[in-house]
Amino acid sequence: MTWWADLTERLRSRRPPLLHVATDEGSGPVVILVHGIASSSETFREVVPLLVRSHRVIALDILGFGKSPAPDGCEYRLEDHVDALAATIRSLKLREPFMLVGHSLGSLIVARFAALPRTRSSRRTRVSRVVLVGPPVYLSPAEIGDRWVRARVSAYLRAYDFLRLNKEFTLANAAIITRLLPRGIFELTERNWTPFVKSLENCIENQTLVSDIASLQLPVDVVYGTLDAFLAAGSMTVIERMRHVTMHRVDANDHLIRPRLARALVGVIDQSEPAAPAASVRSPGPGD
Repeated sequence: MTWWADLTERLRSRRPPLLHVATDEGSGPVVILVHGIASSSETFREVVPLLVRSHRVIALDILGFGKSPAPDGCEYRLEDHVDALAATIRSLKLREPFMLVGHSLGSLIVARFAALPRTRSSRRTRVSRVVLVGPPVYLSPAEIGDRWVRARVSAYLRAYDFLRLNKEFTLANAAIITRLLPRGIFELTERNWTPFVKSLENCIENQTLVSDIASLQLPVDVVYGTLDAFLAAGSMTVIERMRHVTMHRVDANDHLIRPRLARALVGVIDQSEPAAPAASVRSPGPGD
């Protein structure tokens, strides 16, 4: 191999991989859907049919999950996920601004993407609006003043640490959960174990979501279920106080995008009132 071929190969290997585009249908304003950890674009199976009536809907599989590549040696830092998302969006050659919708880990990915400074080369990747669905907001316990919220967040972080360090336990329980859910909604196997544990540690446990949201100069909507077990009570108080953030609470819905939350989410995307029984209200406080 000549030096030129060697250089070309090294440059090619450094390029962010393109993500699998699972859905690209409909016409109208563009909405890009980004799912969360241990899942796939099937996360939005209840959302896509409602959106394609008036939007061009693009649903992706994130790096290491679904049908997207899992590069050897990847550390699955937030930057890795964002770089792959950015490369994929560039490849779509969109001609107009688009809305980004992220669920769970996808919320962290789209918030960071939208927070990146736009350059001349990225002028076609302009985000018009960000919608975060069930964002797992975990500040560092040392940064949390309320001792009850601090204790809850610390418990979540310890649980995630336990899951990462006990592979057999985690995979065995994941297999049980997978059988109870529609295919593709939750998938944690030997194949995606490395993307799971590294994304969990590098993106969710050690996150910059709050600062990324704070830096945005565009509207941000947060949609979440009142029964979401991945949201520590009181943890979202810091973002709900931001002027550019609007909170939408959906009663009787957990972390998954079930029909009730899907209708509310589409209502938010359409900039109309979310379908009942959802309501745009403040999150419960630490004592709720």
